[in-house]
Amino acid sequence: MSDTAWTNELRSFAELKPRKSLAAEAADNLREFILLGKLGPGMPVRERDLAEAFGISRTPLKEALRILESEGLIDYGPTRRPVVADPSLDEINDWLRVQGALEALAGELVCETATDKQLAEIERLNDSIKEARDADGQVEAFRRDMAFHDSIVEASGNRALFESHATYNARLWRVRFLSSQRVASREGTRREHLEIVEALKARDARAARRALTQHLRTAEINIAAAMAEAKAQKETE
Repeated sequence: MSDTAWTNELRSFAELKPRKSLAAEAADNLREFILLGKLGPGMPVRERDLAEAFGISRTPLKEALRILESEGLIDYGPTRRPVVADPSLDEINDWLRVQGALEALAGELVCETATDKQLAEIERLNDSIKEARDADGQVEAFRRDMAFHDSIVEASGNRALFESHATYNARLWRVRFLSSQRVASREGTRREHLEIVEALKARDARAARRALTQHLRTAEINIAAAMAEAKAQKETE
């Protein structure tokens, strides 16, 4: 996509969104643009073009870019110019394995300490994923999926665990979104989510750890496949 084309599309895209603070709104719109693949890995993000597209000054734009940098979606090279992050598959797998260990521990703690209300909310979020995909599209369904995982970690009651998980989750947002678009993997993901929910509701710590560990291992496979498919598609364009 040319520079002019993507800035024009981003401008139109931003006009459809409800108003927040300038920085938060810019971060939301740019995040979604990256998740949807409109800005590909490694692509330079020109601040002047973005400021023009959003109709804002450079100050809130820089704040928006810092938000996305903290989420692992934007990197700054040696020249301190922002680009869309492009982590290697090895880096991604390292992050996934840490995230898997954190979620497995969270699952055990949830079985020990979570309230029935928290367990009901975890189940509700899982049920809402398909509803969101049918009614609101892929991005909202993905947000619900991530909220499902976040709710498990939050229900563990361990603040340090929640903060560590949030760090890795942010780094993995783009590739997990890419993976979530694979229709072939959705039924398997749905089954694994149900296994996680049932283990938590039964307060079976061993089963919860096993189900969450397997789910993140499956994510490794799906992400590798999604990245290979995206690379192959790009090479044919």
